[in-house]
Amino acid sequence: MIELKELCKVFPGDQGPFTALDHVNITVHDGEVYGVIGMSGAGKSTLVRCINLLERPSEGTVLIDGEDMLALSPKALREKRRSISMIFQQFNLLMQRTCLKNICFPMEIAGVPAAQAKKRALELLEIVGLPDKADAYPAQLSGGQKQRVAIARALATSPKVLLCDEAT
Repeated sequence: MIELKELCKVFPGDQGPFTALDHVNITVHDGEVYGVIGMSGAGKSTLVRCINLLERPSEGTVLIDGEDMLALSPKALREKRRSISMIFQQFNLLMQRTCLKNICFPMEIAGVPAAQAKKRALELLEIVGLPDKADAYPAQLSGGQKQRVAIARALATSPKVLLCDEAT
């Protein structure tokens, strides 16, 4: 379960502070799919980035399975993030790695044996409809194909939580 309590994020600005998130309260129970919609600049990306602490909130609490993410040590936070994946708005694929190696990357970090990671990555390429793109580099893909590789990469470690920033 994800719980956001009184979450605030204020950015400094030339014209004074800008409040991107103003006392947001959300509870997402296990198994629920929760969507946040709004105008450009409304704080949707900031909200998603605050859940996994890629962006630190100015105030409030972020609880995942009852654990206060803001109270975790850097090591414990890295460990907790292993159960959280994110599909970024700009995909954040590694340009020097093939699609297959982009998908294998989170498994490599998690210590999954290379043969097992490759098998899982090939399965995911099949699922997202890109089995023929295993050896292609991101620069050789369309935007939609990059998005599907990013989705496959996010699913590679079978995360408990999947955060999507404008993923289809």
